[in-house]
Amino acid sequence: MPDHFLAVDLGAESGRVILGVLDGGRLSLEPLHRFPNQPVALPTGLYWDTLRLWHEILTGLAVAGRERRIPIEGIGVDTWGVDFALLGADGALVDNPRHYRDARNNGMLERTFSVVSREEIFAQTGVQFMQLNSLYQWHALKLAWSPALQSARTLLFMPDLFHYFLTGVKKAELTIASTSQFYGPLRGDWARELLAALRLDPGLLPEIVPAGTRLGPILPYVADQTGLDGGTTVFATASHDTASAVAAVPAASDHGWCYISSGTWSLMGVELDEPVINERALELNFTNEIGVEGRVRLLKNIMGLWPLQECRREWARQGREFSYDELTRLAADAPPFFAVIDPDQFLEPGHMPERIAAWCAERGQKAPGEPGVVCRVVLESLALRYRQVLENLEELSDRRIERIHIVGGGSRNVLLNQFVADCTNRTVLAGPSEATAAGNILTQAMGAGLVLGLDRIRAVVRESFPVEVYQPKSPAEWTAPYRRFVSLSA
Repeated sequence: MPDHFLAVDLGAESGRVILGVLDGGRLSLEPLHRFPNQPVALPTGLYWDTLRLWHEILTGLAVAGRERRIPIEGIGVDTWGVDFALLGADGALVDNPRHYRDARNNGMLERTFSVVSREEIFAQTGVQFMQLNSLYQWHALKLAWSPALQSARTLLFMPDLFHYFLTGVKKAELTIASTSQFYGPLRGDWARELLAALRLDPGLLPEIVPAGTRLGPILPYVADQTGLDGGTTVFATASHDTASAVAAVPAASDHGWCYISSGTWSLMGVELDEPVINERALELNFTNEIGVEGRVRLLKNIMGLWPLQECRREWARQGREFSYDELTRLAADAPPFFAVIDPDQFLEPGHMPERIAAWCAERGQKAPGEPGVVCRVVLESLALRYRQVLENLEELSDRRIERIHIVGGGSRNVLLNQFVADCTNRTVLAGPSEATAAGNILTQAMGAGLVLGLDRIRAVVRESFPVEVYQPKSPAEWTAPYRRFVSLSA
């Protein structure tokens, strides 16, 4: 008999409830419900529309339970990293969770370093420095004397919050906790000394549990609203979406590969047994996050397809609607190496085509204007950034990387995949595009005892999903643009 699981996958632009059917060592996926995930701007800041997300999650679960009457073995939620919710003594939200792009994070790195040095924070956490990290969001609340923080009794990361809504259980799943920059991978616990130095109360933090942990059955009100059986189990899956995606990388067990989880963000890294916390990793600003079975994900957060997504939104506001396929076709016809940008310089939303043009002009380059040219500049620059990170990964891990696995929604971009193969002079293997949902479901199946370990998860993925192979065609053409990229991004 096949086994049925539900993955709730929440990304920065959209969310899905996906049915996974595990049958005879093969996994099939079926989207049951899709919905947008757009932040809401208020006079006090930028917020996630959390209650709307919860409503949409219940709607998706009801498709499986009430409409289709499918017996479900497990439910698991994965989301983006770093953001969190605060609960009061009664278990209710004391404020709506903020978006990681909220302006309150501006300047928080420097304010935090005035209390605890950059070197000490990295020594305790091994996480790269980004102003959106949970540590700086929490510290910003503390410095602002936030009434919500003063009344809070529990801090839950976003997937943990939805697991709590499903079960009433308050736990912190390990992969999502490791994105916070207040988890210590060497000790396997919260970085309590760091929190104490910043006068942040670790008493708000729940127990940490590994990916695949069985949290408990759904609450009666969830069963009533969705039609699911009241004994349906909720698992703390690999709750960071990248951890789920990396679990589903269809790689063999050798060490000659790295991954790119490609979407709004690109997360590029290798899988190790131990964290790399040294001066060079600090200098290169790499991160050590935790994956399934406690594997260390040594990686770099890269701005990914966000600049292109923002350009598309801006052009739509101007009355020019483009699909991503149309933009890719325009980029393919545009002149190569018109200009290069550093994708990581474009964190904030708004007026992206103009900002890209200004960035190029300020550095003595031609300013791209037409959509196809802008798109090609973004895609080529991403490939150049991947090459730079690849070289850093080989240095930090002391291993030669021969293959690059690109998974996630960005793996469908044929032009970018070929750019990456050419720029890095490596074989690129693209797919599955639904790696996050696959990893989410198979980690649940591991928790249920149906899939025996991470290597078996990857074997199921290899048996279940096709992979497209891209070989380098013209790597020499990328040498001069790469030198230009390194000089401009230094």
